[in-house]
Amino acid sequence: MKNRVQFQKGYSLTEFLRDYGTEEQCRQALFRWRWPEGYVCPECGGRKYCTLPSRGGLFQCNHCHHQHSLTSRTIFDSSKLPLTTWFLAMHLLTQAKTGLSALALHRQLGVSYNTAWSMKHKLMQVMKERDDGYTLSGTIQLDDVYWGGEHRGGKVGRGSPNKTPFVAAVSTTDAGHPLYMNLQVVKGFRSAEILKWSRNQLAPGSTVYSDGLACFRAVTAADCQHIPIVTGGGPDSVKHEEFTWVNTMIGNVKNAVTGVYHAMQHKHLPRYLAEYCYRFNRRFALETLLPRLGWAAARTPPMPYQLLKMAEVYG
Repeated sequence: MKNRVQFQKGYSLTEFLRDYGTEEQCRQALFRWRWPEGYVCPECGGRKYCTLPSRGGLFQCNHCHHQHSLTSRTIFDSSKLPLTTWFLAMHLLTQAKTGLSALALHRQLGVSYNTAWSMKHKLMQVMKERDDGYTLSGTIQLDDVYWGGEHRGGKVGRGSPNKTPFVAAVSTTDAGHPLYMNLQVVKGFRSAEILKWSRNQLAPGSTVYSDGLACFRAVTAADCQHIPIVTGGGPDSVKHEEFTWVNTMIGNVKNAVTGVYHAMQHKHLPRYLAEYCYRFNRRFALETLLPRLGWAAARTPPMPYQLLKMAEVYG
């Protein structure tokens, strides 16, 4: 029998063009996402407004007379690109199962590489901020992961400066099927870091399975039950049933990232991991991915290019 999630209909390019093929369709959609219950002035909360055609369609609040654009105070703020370009980028990024590089996006959209890179990272930031607000619950498989290799002649193992540590966690059903995933870059595998992550990303009362790494005991301070299983080393260490899905997800993520992105700065790893999690966590309804991302984008503060280029953002 075919996997219903894997073989679901999805959301085709033809359907996308039908729904968001014109600038006016995109404006109406963004208006609905930003103000689902009708216009609300971002300054005073007023509900009545008028538009100013002579000023490019700006909104003006009838109460305080504040003027603003449809995209102000959103992730699209100050962008000179048409909304049709942004919406196509959202469609391409959400429907690509293993991700889409900025280089591929630049070719698909017909914009410069720097513009495509900025668009992609802004949308990945939206994904990250949205998923950071959720917690995993129930039965959770937890593991420590490192991204990157060792510099030749440098320090090896966990202490290598070229390795970025991140936590991988997958919640499962009672039958052992995966539900949701969380991948978060941490500053190191220390108890204080794992406790901070646990309080942000785990629901109290969850049952957490991990290997014997001592820092994972910190989940108990976040009111979670901890069941450590010493796995040892070698290929047999990944065959434990309690870690089937977290190991599968780690492998899938690493294969996807290395297959799509030929070069990646470690400081941007949190966003790339968030992109993969965002699609996986919403895989049950592919046709809803774009409007859900658009809704979140309308609530994500502006992210200037220089801020995008700055150091990594921890969970």
